[in-house]
Amino acid sequence: MIKKIMVALLLTMAFASCKPKEKKNGEQTIVATKEEVVEAPSAPSLDIGCYAYHDNGNRVILEITKINDSIVGKLNYAFKEKDANTGTFSGVLKDSVLIGSYAFMSEGMESSREVAFLVKENQLIEGFGELDETGTGFKDKESIRFSSSMPLTKTECSQ
Repeated sequence: MIKKIMVALLLTMAFASCKPKEKKNGEQTIVATKEEVVEAPSAPSLDIGCYAYHDNGNRVILEITKINDSIVGKLNYAFKEKDANTGTFSGVLKDSVLIGSYAFMSEGMESSREVAFLVKENQLIEGFGELDETGTGFKDKESIRFSSSMPLTKTECSQ
């Protein structure tokens, strides 16, 4: 009988030690709880350097040369059996989307258009969407679709 009482007493003490400690403070009861720290996921970041895609005769290279209030670099497209475009990029990174202006030379003419890339880990995934009436900018930036068919991956820059 004494053994049963001692076992019951030990179980009660073990159970009581698992509950949060309560402190009486006048009429209020304060319950001490364990605070859990949860880190927010970090936003993707860009580094100065090259992001490139090379496959099936297609090549896209974005070399980021400056990062501060805006992101500046060189952007080159060379698609199989098409004229290559070589130019400069200037844009901003907002909510994991790099969006900006691409000024380039193609067929001896200077042109400009808006481009967007989703930053995902060590890759840039180009975005496509309906263009405005000039054909040089996105009509609705919220409806840009990002396709991973030609992801630009962080790589060493070749000279």
